[in-house]
Amino acid sequence: MEPMKPLTDKQKDILIFIEEFINDYGYPPTIRDIQNNCEISSTSVVKYNLDRLQEKGLMTRESEVSRGINLKSEPKNPLIKVPVIGTITAGEPFPLFDDNRWEYDDMDMLGLPDNFSYLEEKLYALKVSGTSMIDALIGDGDTVIMEKTKSVNNGDMVAANVISENETTLKRIYKEKENIRLQPENPLMKALIYPSKNISILGRVVAVWRNLNK
Repeated sequence: MEPMKPLTDKQKDILIFIEEFINDYGYPPTIRDIQNNCEISSTSVVKYNLDRLQEKGLMTRESEVSRGINLKSEPKNPLIKVPVIGTITAGEPFPLFDDNRWEYDDMDMLGLPDNFSYLEEKLYALKVSGTSMIDALIGDGDTVIMEKTKSVNNGDMVAANVISENETTLKRIYKEKENIRLQPENPLMKALIYPSKNISILGRVVAVWRNLNK
């Protein structure tokens, strides 16, 4: 019997990328994802190397399915799924429900490490539009992971709904006597001050998912 050939560097790169992608997102990459991220010249070269990995027993692939790759080994880090329920921008309210159950239909899901599992039923995610929190390293296109709570402390980053204007914004919160100050992390922007009764807290930031491709 002919001995099995060792993995090429390209095949090792593909295997590592697939495993990391599944760990990060909870589902496998497409052929195009692999081509772009592993800097491979064409999708046919990707398919050739996937066939070789399948022959070596390291994965299976359903060629008719866009994300039909399955590794024989399980991802290293179990994931919890968090719904991405909308975009947080001034003037654009987003849906939030009164209980801890989410309707997952038509929602994107974000995979997070299981060290967030103690908060799983209270977590949701929002895509960020704008630069008001840029000095807190939260930029346009990033995603914030929110804990659904109304109990927050001064200095927490929160999703705050301005009731009279039906607007939702991402800011640091400070309670000042009868008012609430919503403080941006951008020296070019001014703080927003409202009567406390005009602000509804929709959640606080517990993590940030950076978009490094923007």
